[in-house]
Amino acid sequence: MEEFRRTYSRLCKESGAEPQETVLQQMHQLPQGRLDLATQSLTVDTCRALGKLLQKEALLTELVLSDCMLSEEGAVLLLQGLCVNTIVRFLDLKGNNLRASGAEALAKLLRQNKSIQSLTLEWNSLGTWEEAFAAFCGALAANGALRQLDLRNNQISHKGAEELALALKSNTSLQQLDLRWNHIGLLGGRALVNCLPSNRTLWKLELAGNSIPGDILRAVEQAMDHNQDRQTAFRESQARAHVLSKEVRHLREEKSKQFLDLMETIDRQREEMVRSSKASAARVGQLQEALNERHSIINALKAKLQMAEAALALSEQKAQDLGELLATTEQEQRSLAQRQAKEHRLEQQEAAERESKLLRDLSAANEKNLLLQNQVDELERKVKSQQDQLFLTRQELTNTAAELKMRAVQAEERLELEKKRSRQSLEDAEHLRFKEVEHMTRHLEESERAMQERVQRLEAVRLSLEEELSRAKAAALSERSQAEEELIKAKNQVRLEEQQRLAHLEEKLRLLAQARDEAQSACLQQKQVVADAQARASQLGRQVEGLRRRLEELQQELSNKDQEKAAEVTRVRLELQEQNGRLQAELTAQEALKEKAAALERQLKVIASDHREALLDRESENASLREKLRLKQAEIARIRDEEAQRASFLQNAVLAYVQGSPLRTLSPQK
Repeated sequence: MEEFRRTYSRLCKESGAEPQETVLQQMHQLPQGRLDLATQSLTVDTCRALGKLLQKEALLTELVLSDCMLSEEGAVLLLQGLCVNTIVRFLDLKGNNLRASGAEALAKLLRQNKSIQSLTLEWNSLGTWEEAFAAFCGALAANGALRQLDLRNNQISHKGAEELALALKSNTSLQQLDLRWNHIGLLGGRALVNCLPSNRTLWKLELAGNSIPGDILRAVEQAMDHNQDRQTAFRESQARAHVLSKEVRHLREEKSKQFLDLMETIDRQREEMVRSSKASAARVGQLQEALNERHSIINALKAKLQMAEAALALSEQKAQDLGELLATTEQEQRSLAQRQAKEHRLEQQEAAERESKLLRDLSAANEKNLLLQNQVDELERKVKSQQDQLFLTRQELTNTAAELKMRAVQAEERLELEKKRSRQSLEDAEHLRFKEVEHMTRHLEESERAMQERVQRLEAVRLSLEEELSRAKAAALSERSQAEEELIKAKNQVRLEEQQRLAHLEEKLRLLAQARDEAQSACLQQKQVVADAQARASQLGRQVEGLRRRLEELQQELSNKDQEKAAEVTRVRLELQEQNGRLQAELTAQEALKEKAAALERQLKVIASDHREALLDRESENASLREKLRLKQAEIARIRDEEAQRASFLQNAVLAYVQGSPLRTLSPQK
């Protein structure tokens, strides 16, 4: 406020006048945001300085200038400064005897100022100047900020009341109007009553001390009560709309959270599928490495067989060279041949026993392979059963979607029934709709939770089946590795036995270098052993080729199964995406239905409010018509009384004339 005082003093000095000490004292004592100069006689220079100061001052919100004995020029200067001000909310000009120029300045203020909400003009003379007051009423009609207006004791006549009535028909912001202790009368009261049906914001109108009949005052009170009811209904509707918007926002947030959770689960499933595909690719690579190792082992065996054949060729050459030397030892060779024949039979028996053992081992390995294949078939059947369960769950999802659609249709039918019933009882219908919407949202949330839990259970079952399949594959690989190790051991044993036999034969050839027959028999035996070894090697090669083909078939089956699994996963993913799209579409449809229901409810509220307003207008019109009829009847009764009085006066006059005339003296007495 100190800055305010300094500015006021400076403006007074600039205009060539001294600032008023009383005004400075009041400015020093005032609280923040309020300037109270009541009962201070303000000069024209002070009013000019205050007008300039109010054009720039941004701290004052209340200005009290009651009983300041303002002159016409001072009032005009102050009001001109307030025309530009956008901060002042309360203005008190009580008891300043404002006249025509003051009323015109007030009209200009109401047209230009958009911040003043309360204006007190008590104990002025605005009503005595009809043209200026008409301009003031025109500005009031165009004003959209003023909420409270006090016009007590302003000598407002019935014409001024008619101008005010015209202003109230166009005004949309004024809520309180005080017109007590004026000269409005019967005609002004009727004009105000007729304008009230057009005004829906005014809820307080004081008309005491205006010589207005009681029926008009009651009509005004009824109109004010209707406007108050309308204001309370409007506030309640705004509160309900705010609550409904909050609920709709909450539902949208919940749906968005559910959608994000569903997208996260889909991303996790995608990551798991990528991991499983990487693991299957690693397994295929391991199997390929094992096959390459087996090929290298077979190539090494072939090289060793070639080396044995070369050694046999060298031994044949040696046998041919020694044939001549062994001619003399034929008899010894025969005896040795018999012995060797016996040994050969024993060796053949041993070899047959070993071959039977190898065959038994191979049959056991084949049985194990069959068992593993049966396990793989069982796992495939389990996978098919799980696929059937997935198909059943998809059917259940479609059924639930159909049920949801049916329930949405039923909800629409129920909404239509509720609309029909709402015409009779709006509050009951709103309550029932609210409960139905909550029930539908809860049911939708429960169904979505159940479907998500079922999908998670199916995913867990699928993961367990994949783990069982991986364990079965690992068992098959271990069995194959064991069978291959047994084959390698058997080959090593055969190779050692062949080496021992060759060494034994070489020793015999060295011992029996002189016996041809023995050398020839030894060569024949060696040839037979080599042929048997070659036959065994060829059998083993065929077996290895069969196992390799079996491995290739198993790899092909594994790749086919992986491809089928990937196709199934992609198909399930696409179906889940389609289901998500359908659920989103259903959610959007439900939101659209909710929006339609809200729009219909708003339309019903608007129709109900319009109906109520129309009923209130009709009631006010009926009340005004009844009042007019009553007034007409009162006038007719008054006219009848006057005519009866006139007739009685005439009769009395005639009787008096007859009694006082000379004819009465001449007429005989009865």
